[in-house]
Amino acid sequence: MAKMTPRTLSGFMELLPAPQQQMERIMEVLRRTYSLYGFTPLDTPVIESSDVLLAKGGGETEKQIYRFQKGDADLALRFDLTVPLAKYVALHYNDLSFPFRRYQIGKVYRGERAQRGRFREFYQADIDIIGDGKLSITNEAEIPAIIYKTFSTLGLKRFQIRVNNRKILNGFYAMLGLTEKSGDIMRTVDKLDKIGPEKVKAILMDEEIALSEEQAGEILKFIAITGTNEEVLAALEGYQGRNEVFDTGLAELNTVVKYLAAFGVPAENFAVDLTIARGLDYYTGTVYETTLLDHPEIGSVCSGGRYDNLAEYYTDRQLPGVGISIGLTRLFYVLGEQGMLNPELPTAPADVLILPMTEDLSAAISLATQLRENGIRTQLHCEEKKFKQKISYADKLGIPYVIFLGEDEINAGVVACKDMTTGEQTKLEPAATIYRIKAGLAEKEKGAVILG
Repeated sequence: MAKMTPRTLSGFMELLPAPQQQMERIMEVLRRTYSLYGFTPLDTPVIESSDVLLAKGGGETEKQIYRFQKGDADLALRFDLTVPLAKYVALHYNDLSFPFRRYQIGKVYRGERAQRGRFREFYQADIDIIGDGKLSITNEAEIPAIIYKTFSTLGLKRFQIRVNNRKILNGFYAMLGLTEKSGDIMRTVDKLDKIGPEKVKAILMDEEIALSEEQAGEILKFIAITGTNEEVLAALEGYQGRNEVFDTGLAELNTVVKYLAAFGVPAENFAVDLTIARGLDYYTGTVYETTLLDHPEIGSVCSGGRYDNLAEYYTDRQLPGVGISIGLTRLFYVLGEQGMLNPELPTAPADVLILPMTEDLSAAISLATQLRENGIRTQLHCEEKKFKQKISYADKLGIPYVIFLGEDEINAGVVACKDMTTGEQTKLEPAATIYRIKAGLAEKEKGAVILG
């Protein structure tokens, strides 16, 4: 029988055991951090009915979705975690307590062209706070605190959470009489970092958008407002009183900035940035983008914002919310490429490998049970292989401790334990060995996941 060549599809990440452990560490930090802020874990089906997923869809979404027939059912793989959340909240509204705070880390699927660092199957890590009819602005201020806590815990230091408010942008364009063209304008302004102000101005004045030189100049002057958060907010006060939506947005942005210090976000990790717009038809209030200051080429590693009606395609109830999403697979890929994943943290599947040196394995099995009861991940190696091969096995997997248990050790009531990093070997009673191993493991776990 001809053998099929094993292969992984383009755009699908498949990790070896050590990097998979690194990915799991990142996920564990996210779960712990999100839980600190009162978010509950949620899991939704990977496959949904196509009409549910595409209720808001069409256009690019329909082109990218993985869609298939099973019998009479028209099915699709989820392409993000927000649409399934909207369905979930609408479906279970009567069983949920609001504000509903959930986090979800799960795979999503997009049939776009696979590129370096862009995948067809990838993890997203989302948090959202959903209100019933209303949602306090405090939640919009808390989101940057969660972003800050998450990335700081991972080990990153030089990152910046950039914040704006869509009402400020919508109000400003309304002042200029450009509401109908605001979408095209914001899409163009979004290219500022890549093409520079002169080219942005030229595009704004070309035939398609057709702004006057005065209008284009006003826009460039507005988005060029920079400085400390206090200086930017002070400059925006000069536009007050000309548009009600603008004034509401500025009041909201002032509140977000005011609460940030109380939430523990340092000024150097947060900036008001008037170029941030996010999803043009979706976000309605505060919007966020987070960038790594030493790696601007990566782009935003975490983004999101406030929206007015999460589940409008499934229910008439007003369900406003605010949330963020981390493209986890892409971030992990880029961090690995940049050498920012900490290689010193243990990635072994076990903390201890026991090598029984006797025919009767009862003592080795009892010791393994005792170690596991003390929270030490333990593996018994009982294969008929040479001693050197067994040591090599532990070495290749990076298992930090190896225990040798022979007749002499059993009779003396001690355990021979070798630290594979230092080469130090001890013969101590089981309780003392457990204490030594736990202390050593705690020391090895001290580093951050990411080298900031």
